[in-house]
Amino acid sequence: MDVVALDRIAVQEASRVVELAGDDGDWARETPCAGWDLRRLVAHMTAQHHGFAAAARGEGGDAAHWREPGDLREPARAHRAAAAAVLSTFAEPGAAEREFTLPELGGAFAGRTAIAFHFVDYVVHAWDVAAALGVRLRLTGEVLVAAAAVARRVPTDPAGRGPGFAFAPALKVPERAGPLEETLRLLGRDPQTWPGTGV
Repeated sequence: MDVVALDRIAVQEASRVVELAGDDGDWARETPCAGWDLRRLVAHMTAQHHGFAAAARGEGGDAAHWREPGDLREPARAHRAAAAAVLSTFAEPGAAEREFTLPELGGAFAGRTAIAFHFVDYVVHAWDVAAALGVRLRLTGEVLVAAAAVARRVPTDPAGRGPGFAFAPALKVPERAGPLEETLRLLGRDPQTWPGTGV
């Protein structure tokens, strides 16, 4: 399965769990992203979709494309539109061969590498949303194994992890961890603190 197909699966699953949020109580739930409630997390996800879509068009250096919406009254609707936009852009012929400028990650990347970053980010963010809502993800073993392979390639230098960076410091991965737990721990999430997600 190629990275564009993998990314589509992860984004669609993230969208499915976002759509499970109902009233304001759900949007105010704490998430595994420290200091962010579900509304803020989905605002971030929405902005990232727009930013990656812009990067695929050669416009990733424009900070305006990466800004979170200031007043997100309908988070699921805004996220749905952003997800559709990024999936449509990544599906364009030649998108994976373009160069993407990703300011958060410090520069320009080959398209396939950039889409792989987006893919693993949405496996993790799908889990973040699922953890906040207490539901399980529906991702196949093939997708989860691919996500773990990408997560292993993310630099673990502490100078580039933590507040203000894309990922939290990596956590120790238990010897018998499955691919989802490995991915989460490599990217700074502790699934044991969020029961109900099946990890």
